[in-house]
Amino acid sequence: MATDGFSATEKAAMKQRAAELRAEAKQQKVADKAAADLQNVLDAHAAMTPSERELAENLHAIVLDQAPDLLPKTWYGFPSYAGPDGRIVVFFQPGGKFGTRYSTVGFQDAAALDEGSLWATSFAYTAVDDGSTAQLVELIARATRGGAATD
Repeated sequence: MATDGFSATEKAAMKQRAAELRAEAKQQKVADKAAADLQNVLDAHAAMTPSERELAENLHAIVLDQAPDLLPKTWYGFPSYAGPDGRIVVFFQPGGKFGTRYSTVGFQDAAALDEGSLWATSFAYTAVDDGSTAQLVELIARATRGGAATD
């Protein structure tokens, strides 16, 4: 019995497999970009002075713990963390970048820090200690969940 090519079932299976391959390629591209973005953040940390690196790495650990949905990436060369929509929520600006006497943790408008008609969007950051770490935990929790940190 001769056939004129593939059956409708075979064609449907080939289309489905092609769709699966496209989806896998897209997932790999997203994973590759996320890995590259993370590496850029780690490279930015490595380029800092030891004291600034300690601050940046502490913020990095806090963000990964408190807001695992935020994606590490660089923003104007600063280690930053963006929401799933790509909008920057929080960033670290090393003081040495602009010759200032302190580093800064800053929040963009995607952060849910709104409090009345006046609130801070950046904070001087000079040392990793229990007090600054607790404040950063609280700020990251508020910025990403709109509320207090949870245990």
